[in-house]
Amino acid sequence: MGAGKSTLAREIALNLGAIRLSEDEWLASVFPDEINDFADYIKYSARLKPLLKAHVQDLLKSGVSVVMDFPANTRKQRAWFREIFSEYQLPHRLIYLEADNEVCLKRLGLRREAQPERAKFDNEDVFNQVTSYFQPPAPDEGFNVEVVSQEHP
Repeated sequence: MGAGKSTLAREIALNLGAIRLSEDEWLASVFPDEINDFADYIKYSARLKPLLKAHVQDLLKSGVSVVMDFPANTRKQRAWFREIFSEYQLPHRLIYLEADNEVCLKRLGLRREAQPERAKFDNEDVFNQVTSYFQPPAPDEGFNVEVVSQEHP
């Protein structure tokens, strides 16, 4: 949270002329007002994944570039991404944003000011909960990893 993945995803999609898919936007659209805590997020996020997997594979197989603005904080989350590209040997790039907690928390504060409706999730308690699960990508996961260091906002 707050590492800058949505900002970077928009920038990459614009530069590549790619389709950007945002988990936050899909969840807000498909499950409006149903995500009230972290457990709800996990439940509804899992419901999106089968539909989106097939959709993204179809886009990629047709030659369209796709930028996935989704968290990949754990091996389990990244396994879903690996399924997307590995079933059809599709090219991919996993961008790992390196940002310290101070940077992320500062960005969350700025986001709460700009988007007050996100304040119930974009706070230090949720950040600490989410961050406690974080696992950096490892070579044995099979990704083409690009590391991007994030600076203070």
